[in-house]
Amino acid sequence: MKLLALETANEQCSVSIVDETKTLYFQLDERAKAQTQTILPMIEQGFEQTQIKNEQLTAIAFSRGPGSFSGVRINAAVTQALSWVHDIPVIPISTLQALAQAAFRLQQLTTVTAVLDARMQEVYIASFKLDQNNIMQAVDEEKLLNYQHATEYQKFTLIGSGSALVKADAVDFKHISATADDIATIARQKAIEKQWLSAEQALPVYLRENAWKKIPEQGKP
Repeated sequence: MKLLALETANEQCSVSIVDETKTLYFQLDERAKAQTQTILPMIEQGFEQTQIKNEQLTAIAFSRGPGSFSGVRINAAVTQALSWVHDIPVIPISTLQALAQAAFRLQQLTTVTAVLDARMQEVYIASFKLDQNNIMQAVDEEKLLNYQHATEYQKFTLIGSGSALVKADAVDFKHISATADDIATIARQKAIEKQWLSAEQALPVYLRENAWKKIPEQGKP
């Protein structure tokens, strides 16, 4: 098994190549909004360092959202292009699930409510619990909620960029962020079970309707 995992949904960029048991390559660029310039060179560097070719990949895993509109779009577009050209299946992974997986990897938390800042006084939110394979699994639906409704929807310890927006004193795990390694960890189990899709199903998930119309309203610089 060889998996390529991509993460650009959080306004940063990371790429991971893994096999059944270990990470073969990992690269992270934390510069905000640099995904379009860095993702393809990072993928190419990964192939060069591991001596793996596209056609040797079992699947391509990617963070399908919710998250930064441009970041989610870039991730899905690059994944779909590589999948089409090389006839490789895809494994879409929830950005919130990847965030929960990062909380387990970094802090050994086994139950979390993952929250991402969605701008416009709203957050993306869902709760997760560790399963027998050490994978964080959803216990409710992903939602886009205002801060008050998110507080009511919270089940476990808050993590992620939106946690302090939901609860002012929830700052302990505010800076936890998912990377391609977390995407790869979840995707590895899905690949074992052959839970993958075709290229045309490498679609982004925004949660917000007409997301492209609302970007100017998000107050981003």
